[in-house]
Amino acid sequence: MEKLTVLVMGLDPFHLEHVKHVRDAEHYDFQGLLDVHEVVKPVDYPFEGMLDKAEARAREFPEVAGIITHWDFPASTMLPILCQRLGLHSASIEAVLKCEHKYWSRLEQQAVIPELVPEFCAIDPFAEDPAAQIEIDYPFWLKPVKGFSSHLGFRIDTREDFDRAIPIIRRHIRRIGEPFNVALSYAKLPPEIQKIDGNCCIAEQIIKGKQCGIEGFVHNGRFAVHGAVDTVKDPKLWSFTRYEYPSSWPERIQKRMYQAAEKLMNHIGFDNSPFGVEFFWNEENDDLGILEVNTRISQSHSDQFIKVEGASNHQVAIDVALGREPAFCRDEGKYAVAAKFMLRRYADAIVTRVPNQEEVAAAARSEPDCFIELEVNEGDQLSELRDQDSYSFELANIWLGAQTQDELLDKYRRVAEQLPFEFSDGGRPEEFQFQKVRY
Repeated sequence: MEKLTVLVMGLDPFHLEHVKHVRDAEHYDFQGLLDVHEVVKPVDYPFEGMLDKAEARAREFPEVAGIITHWDFPASTMLPILCQRLGLHSASIEAVLKCEHKYWSRLEQQAVIPELVPEFCAIDPFAEDPAAQIEIDYPFWLKPVKGFSSHLGFRIDTREDFDRAIPIIRRHIRRIGEPFNVALSYAKLPPEIQKIDGNCCIAEQIIKGKQCGIEGFVHNGRFAVHGAVDTVKDPKLWSFTRYEYPSSWPERIQKRMYQAAEKLMNHIGFDNSPFGVEFFWNEENDDLGILEVNTRISQSHSDQFIKVEGASNHQVAIDVALGREPAFCRDEGKYAVAAKFMLRRYADAIVTRVPNQEEVAAAARSEPDCFIELEVNEGDQLSELRDQDSYSFELANIWLGAQTQDELLDKYRRVAEQLPFEFSDGGRPEEFQFQKVRY
C-alpha cells in the first residue's frame, strides 16, 4: 500500500513520536512543514514569508493527503490558508479567526451562549488615554486579542495595575500583533472588528472557578468531543501547573460544556477541523463560563491521550484532514490518568545550573514512561525568556502516567526533586505545584 503524505507544521523529533502513536501509522509518511524554530517562539513572525515558504515546501511533494498542526499562531492561522490554496480539508480562515481573535470570538460567543460569557470590552493600548476605554469593573484580565500561554496577560485589580501593564504591552504586543494583522487581511472582517486589530487588547471580567478544556472536531457538520483535560493552576489561579487527563469534573458539567461548544462551533460555521474550548466551573454556584477557543489539537495533551487511550490526539487531526470520520481509541492505554506538568518558578533570577543530560536521563528512568524536556539554559535571566506568562517562568515539562491522581502527584514530586536546578538567588521551584484536585 502506498503511503499517504501527511504534512505536520513545526514537526520535531519529540512530537514525531507522538504523531506515530496513531492507528495505522505505518500507512503514513509524516513530513515536517517549516522548522519548529520558525513556528514556535521565533524572534519574529514574517507571516507572508512563512506562508510562501510553507506552500513551496508542500508543492515539492507529488501528492499531499492532508496538513495538520498542533501549534498555535502562526501555524494554526496559516493552516486554513494553505489548505484552501492546495485544495485540502480545513475550516475556513474566517471561522478560524472568529475563534482566535479574542474580541471577535467574544462577540460570537455572546450571540449564542451569552450566559457563559463574562463582561468584556476592547482596549487600544496606544490610545492617548487607554483607561478611558475601560467599560467593566475591576478586577479584570487584560490581554492582547491574539496571544498564547498567557503571554502579556495581566490581572488588573486597580488603576495602578492597569497603568503598569500598558507600557509593557506597548513594548511587546506588535511582535505578534503585526503578523496577526496580516492574517486578518485574508478574511472579510465585519465593521466592528476592522478597528480592533492585532495590536489591541481585550479586558475581561474575571471568571472564578476551576479550569478545564475539551478537545473535539467537526467533520462535515458533525460535532464530537474526544476528551476533556483539567487545566490545573496555582493557588492564586495565575499560572498553569499541569494538564491532567481525563478530567475529574462531574459528568453533568462536562455535558454542559459539550452542549455549549456545539452551539458555538455551529454558529461560527467551523467545520472539517479539530478544536479546543476552555471553560471555568464555579463549584459554589455551579456557574459555567467560557474562556477561549482554539482551532487545533494541543500538543500538550498528546502524551496523556497516548498513556490513557492508547493513541495520540493526532489521530483525530489526521482523520479530519484526510476527509474521513475520526476513529479514536478508547481505554487502550497503560494508565488511568496522565499529566503534563510545568515545573515553575515565580521569582526572577539567573539560572546558574540546569540538570545535565545524565541527570535528566536518570530522573526520567526513575518512573516508567516518563519524559522530561528542559525549558531553560544555564545563564538565562528568567525575566528575559520569550513567551512566558506574566507571573512565572517555566523551567521544565514533565510527562507522567499513573493509576490514581495521588500516585501521579507522588511520581511528579519524586522526579522533580531529582532535577538540580540552581538560581542566583538560591531559590528553588515552587512547592505548591504538587496540589491535588478533588470533586
